[in-house]
Amino acid sequence: MHHFDILVAPGFVVSELAAIVDALNIANRVTAQKRFAWTYVSRQGGAVASRTRVSVDTEPVPDKPAADYLFVIGNSDPDTPDLSYGALISSYTYRGAQIFLLAEAASRYISESGGDPARHTTHWENTALMRERLGSFDTGATLAVEEGQVVTCAGMSATLDIILAVLSRHMSAAATRTVADIFLHEMIRDFGTRQPYSGLSSTTTGDKELDDCLDLMQANMEEPLPIHEICSLIGVSNRSLERKFRSFLNTTPAAYYRELRLSRANNLLLNTTLSVQDIGLACGFPSGFSGLYKAAFGITPLALRKRRGQATA
Repeated sequence: MHHFDILVAPGFVVSELAAIVDALNIANRVTAQKRFAWTYVSRQGGAVASRTRVSVDTEPVPDKPAADYLFVIGNSDPDTPDLSYGALISSYTYRGAQIFLLAEAASRYISESGGDPARHTTHWENTALMRERLGSFDTGATLAVEEGQVVTCAGMSATLDIILAVLSRHMSAAATRTVADIFLHEMIRDFGTRQPYSGLSSTTTGDKELDDCLDLMQANMEEPLPIHEICSLIGVSNRSLERKFRSFLNTTPAAYYRELRLSRANNLLLNTTLSVQDIGLACGFPSGFSGLYKAAFGITPLALRKRRGQATA
């Protein structure tokens, strides 16, 4: 299991917190396993309220952190002293955790660490504010910059892209895409995507032909298209498509397509009353669905249904 500590201070940004927790929760549901766990932490512990009066119960930051990841949520007050986390960040990195600093937390880290701002990023509004105050504060304009164990991030809605990128390290590309689909998040942006104010457009993967292939797969799950037919429709060779999948998604077209349909089947099993047979047909598995599902998720569809019924009883 991969553990996340989520650090909040009074006045924290609710949308950033929600993006992380909801993504972790949905990822557990999509994979039919509890792969991810999280703990809310703060300096003192206890209830911590956002500027909008949403409150979370937190534990004190542990003396010896054991989390794999620490996400530091941005703040509606960029001047709050609670965002000064130098020693705390060191205690996490010393034990091997990776740190994600969102928006104002990233700005404070950049200004207090004495490093080159151009090697980091933060929300473009924070860059403008810090430039006005300091005279020279030119950060990168991307969604996130990874420098060893510390990742500075733009925050806000890009938080979902960041957490999806982290989840993709521990789930298949198809499962990650399914989590994004449940959010109705059409395009998963990578760390190097420029912040929207730049006016630049981008693609889901950075490769238009691969994007077109993923869209075709997404639109044809009940009656899956043969891979050679997809290649013909997007105008690439089978070998070229194989290379693109290996390069961008570390899988094959057939494996990705199968995992995508199994992820959809898992969602239907958890959220509808359709029969197992009907779900198999709806996801392009006219036969052998139960065996494929068990191989992917470690449990049969009927056993999952039974477990869900017991949980809601």
